[in-house]
Amino acid sequence: MDLEPFAIARLPQILFGAGRIAELPAQAARFGRRALILTGGASFCQSSHWARLTEGLAAHGIEWRHERIEDEPSPALADAVTARHRAWRPELVLGIGGGSVLDAAKAVAGLLPVQTSVLDHLEGVGRGLPYRGPALPFIAVPTTAGTGSEATKNAVLSERGPEGYKKSFRHDELVARVALIDPELLADCPAQLMAAQGMDAFTQLLESYVSLRSNPMTDALAWSGMQAFRDGFFQALAGDAAGRARIAYGSLQSGICLAQTGLGSVHGLASPLGAFFPIPHGVVCGTLLAEATAINIAALSARAPHSPALGKYAAIGKLLAADPHLQPEVALGRLVETLRDWTARLELPRLDAYGMGAADIPKVVANSRGSSMQTNPLVLEDQELAELLQRRLSPAAGGRDG
Repeated sequence: MDLEPFAIARLPQILFGAGRIAELPAQAARFGRRALILTGGASFCQSSHWARLTEGLAAHGIEWRHERIEDEPSPALADAVTARHRAWRPELVLGIGGGSVLDAAKAVAGLLPVQTSVLDHLEGVGRGLPYRGPALPFIAVPTTAGTGSEATKNAVLSERGPEGYKKSFRHDELVARVALIDPELLADCPAQLMAAQGMDAFTQLLESYVSLRSNPMTDALAWSGMQAFRDGFFQALAGDAAGRARIAYGSLQSGICLAQTGLGSVHGLASPLGAFFPIPHGVVCGTLLAEATAINIAALSARAPHSPALGKYAAIGKLLAADPHLQPEVALGRLVETLRDWTARLELPRLDAYGMGAADIPKVVANSRGSSMQTNPLVLEDQELAELLQRRLSPAAGGRDG
């Protein structure tokens, strides 16, 4: 096999497995004696894990303070949390929660040792100052299986509204020192949230696999993650522990891969959609994935029929169908059919459920050409992106089915 040059960026130390949450106090003690803990609104703190964690921290002589992150973090929130605790001089940050918590914790860990605002460094809307660090040691403990933020170097921050944005504070210094993934923490995750988060993870795996920057190493990881997802996703939604382990593993692989390869059209559109409308990120990914895949396949077939991405899409179709003998054209169709079936089975809402209408399509398309869109397998034309969005509006809002 011919191998082109490639690079793999920094990754955390990864601790994966059921029950590993018990190791968190000892891991924290490696980095200091004053820990700032960021969690979600309530669920982890109301579980038995919280009491055991705080007891373990005390046993290791670790003082701690606590912040709750109850929505997608904004630049103002990151700056405010940092300001509240800078004088206390934390020595490490623990992020325990979904992607919003981990992104907030990552940003705070980067800001606490320096005297800057996150807006000094935020891509696209910030002041363009280089971030030089050092960041505080950060330990990431995901309690959902979706964003893969535990394995990435970017903290995604949002401002919602007509002039909103969704941008990254990004640097190698922000990568977690330790990513502790315990599938048991998913047991309390509501099925609806697990479904949306899981679709985000699968979207990241698929988009990484067909990305223009993919390489043999990320292909192997993405493929492994998609296999685990195929075998575990619907079992996890039904409450199966082995299924939860598989989707936790798949989510981790999705984070590792996206950090190396970039993503594609779904995430390119997810950025303005999440900024302009109150639509959860996992829902955006889940509701767009089938039609984005269909439109990418059609565009590749028409304009780049020799693209390796077409063969990769066909391979995914065979994987999800569990039939390696499908002919490529059949496999491509089966892939789109499977993803549309998942969209229906999961009852993923259409975009107008969050206030978007056909009149908003040009604005969303115009703001979709960020970094994720740059690694889509080919450049989609504005009318193709508009068609994608229109397919995920209900007829009453000016949409049409694919």
